[in-house]
Amino acid sequence: MDRAVDAANLAAAGGDLSLWGLFVQADIVVKLVMLALLAASVWVWAIVFEKWSSLRRANRDADGFEDRFWSGGSLDDLYEQEGTRPAHPMAAVFGAAMAEWRRSARVAGADVSHAGVRERIDRAINVTVGREMERMERWMIFLASVGSTAPFIGLFGTVWGIMHSFSAIAAMHNTNLAVVAPGIAEALFATAIGLVAAIPAVLAYNKISTDLARYAGRLEAFGAEFAAILSRQSEERV
Repeated sequence: MDRAVDAANLAAAGGDLSLWGLFVQADIVVKLVMLALLAASVWVWAIVFEKWSSLRRANRDADGFEDRFWSGGSLDDLYEQEGTRPAHPMAAVFGAAMAEWRRSARVAGADVSHAGVRERIDRAINVTVGREMERMERWMIFLASVGSTAPFIGLFGTVWGIMHSFSAIAAMHNTNLAVVAPGIAEALFATAIGLVAAIPAVLAYNKISTDLARYAGRLEAFGAEFAAILSRQSEERV
């Protein structure tokens, strides 16, 4: 009789199948898993918004800078305006190349058309591109990690919850669906949250990685064009 009463009480307590009810009724380990996955999901969306904003801003700044660069104005004036204190990656690439070219040109007796100067300019461009892209790619590893591990963390919560539910059911010797269903639902809720965290992370990682690679190619192309311009100007000075 007591076992029947316990089963009835468990069924009544587990009757709330709302999202909040499933969370409240879950085992402490499953709750911790859910909270960790929810926090990861929130952080994923924060990263996605930050990357989307920074990439949009970087491309907009690059468009404006290239318009000024190809307008035919003085490169020295452009360097003084934007190259000395770059506010975006393309200006940083321009500033690094221009600074190296100026240093080489100031060396007494230096042949600024020499291959060594071009090599140093190319190295300065490559280092700057790498540094700027490393800064823009910050937190990308977190997106990849959440996308690959969140389903398994959710699955761990599910397995733990099912084990806990089955242990309680075995102790009461009652397999009534009203007793079994709430515990199983609580456990599966952890997997659902894991997927909610993982799917946007994977999609965002793929999209942002593609956009970052495209932007890196844009910086490298600009650097190569600018290095060629500096090389031609160096040859004209000789």
